[in-house]
Amino acid sequence: MYLSRFRINTRRPGARRLLASPQNLHAAVMSSFPHLLPATSAGPLPSAEGPRVLWRLDHNAAAEVFLYVGSPDRPDLTHLVEQAGWPAAAAADPDNPGWQTRPYAPFLDRLTQDTTWAFRLTANPVHHIRRKDDEPIKRTAHLTPVHQMAWLLDRQERCGFRICEKPNTKRLLPGGTTHQKAVHHGDRYELIVRDQRNLSFAKSRSDNAPGRKPVTLVAVTFDGRLQVTDPDLLRHTLVQGLGKAKAYGCGLMTLAPLPATSERTP
Repeated sequence: MYLSRFRINTRRPGARRLLASPQNLHAAVMSSFPHLLPATSAGPLPSAEGPRVLWRLDHNAAAEVFLYVGSPDRPDLTHLVEQAGWPAAAAADPDNPGWQTRPYAPFLDRLTQDTTWAFRLTANPVHHIRRKDDEPIKRTAHLTPVHQMAWLLDRQERCGFRICEKPNTKRLLPGGTTHQKAVHHGDRYELIVRDQRNLSFAKSRSDNAPGRKPVTLVAVTFDGRLQVTDPDLLRHTLVQGLGKAKAYGCGLMTLAPLPATSERTP
């Protein structure tokens, strides 16, 4: 397993084309692996248990956008440097091809129970509903931060982690509630929801034809702190992804050490 980071030059026309369409960026990411053949427009299908190619965009600022790629094999992002990076700078420094790739397995092997980490996840929080008895069940996006947090909290234990709760001294609301019938997850947990994006794009060029419906999805980014409850389950989550729309930049969770001075609360 490998984890790669590529900074996107947002002023390049090629970068703007990639950022405008998750389908285009998905195709560019999958083109980073010479042995993978595009059998379908959605890319090669992974095995049920093995690691898969995952990617995520981090919009830290208008001119600071990073692409993260988790993959079973080492990627070659030369084409992305040429389209959406700084190719002249990369050519001038042979030791810096324009992206960074690190082996991921040593980090995954070091995960142990009860350790605490900062995490980031971009996901597609959805649920299945039927508005009327005679209607089929439909997959529908969660649109409010409270419901989006609940979506992640419902999955935490079976994914091998637990979201850290704030100590009472850091909570703004008594007991973490807004009123007697609703839990305000944002005040109870070390968890925030940000950067909600309502995406709509054609799945392929042929889908631009009149009458073809575009792909639509809601992607949100979670930042927070977690405690490892089952290292094996968490490793599986990190390499397989969490939730739907993995081909379109959702599902990749990354961990980072907490500052040495931070309070680590379970």
